Amino acid sequence: MKFAIIGCGLVGEKRAEAIVKNHHLAAVADCRQERADHLASKYSAAPYHDWQQMLDDHRPQAVVVAVTNDQLAAIGTAAVRAGCHVLIEKPGGTCGRQLAELAAAGRQNRRVVKIGYNLRFHPAIARARIMVERGAVGDLMFVRGRYGHGGRPGYETEWRFQPHQSGGGELIDQGVHLIDLARWLLGDLTVIEGVTASYFWPAAAEDNAFMLLANRDRRVAFLQASCTEWKNLFSLEIYGRTGKLQVDGLGGSYGPERLTWYRMRPEMGPPDTLSWEFPPPDRSWQAEIDHFVDCIQTGRPPLSGPDEGRAVMELVDHIYRRNQQ
Repeated sequence: MKFAIIGCGLVGEKRAEAIVKNHHLAAVADCRQERADHLASKYSAAPYHDWQQMLDDHRPQAVVVAVTNDQLAAIGTAAVRAGCHVLIEKPGGTCGRQLAELAAAGRQNRRVVKIGYNLRFHPAIARARIMVERGAVGDLMFVRGRYGHGGRPGYETEWRFQPHQSGGGELIDQGVHLIDLARWLLGDLTVIEGVTASYFWPAAAEDNAFMLLANRDRRVAFLQASCTEWKNLFSLEIYGRTGKLQVDGLGGSYGPERLTWYRMRPEMGPPDTLSWEFPPPDRSWQAEIDHFVDCIQTGRPPLSGPDEGRAVMELVDHIYRRNQQ
């Protein structure tokens, strides 16, 4: 399949590495020409400063959009209208309305649109989801998730802390991953409580977000996203009536990726425990590209499509509005 990438930063490079395993990366574009030149030189692709010109010249079948949040939806929608299938990085835009417009463009042009929530494709998380479906922990009761890092010197000056580019702070950055996973497990959610706070970084956007969400059966997701974690952390705990699944780490600086199954005994007390560890490298980027291509070829709806992305962003919108009151 003929691909192009718009946005040649760190995520664009990860996507390129996954694409070229099985497909042709024809062209890349970035507002910083040196980044486009660098990525293009690695994979013999054509570099562009103007993404619209790139689409006109190459007519790719599929496009990855990996730019700042404020540009995601507009570029993604334009690519869809140009006839491309689009994988657009999370969160897909800066508000739910933008995701609704993107979803409508996908339907009107009969193109696959997928939001890049790659955490769904981490092996420990994917296996945990399958185990839930197969009844490994019984009926779900609640989910608890934490995701955080510690930033770096000058972090408050980067684009993720500039609301005009990012749409917010830690909630719209790492928090959306947690919301997406909670919805994947519990279905549609509403906001019971949501608090955003700036504790450490002197910036216009929050460095912590705390969320209490619930589905219509009052199954709860208790989530925290933080960039004052200091030691990078990922933890997802899935509690059922007969056991618990816990995912820890994502590899790299987040620590080994591990899934642990705590299976309740009839007499209760300490549970039976079984663990799996998933060594590096991180295969989620490759798995997500493979899934995206499969959806294009088979017509299946993608995991984390634009309507799911819109639902995530509407929860984010609600929390931000609540904290502005």
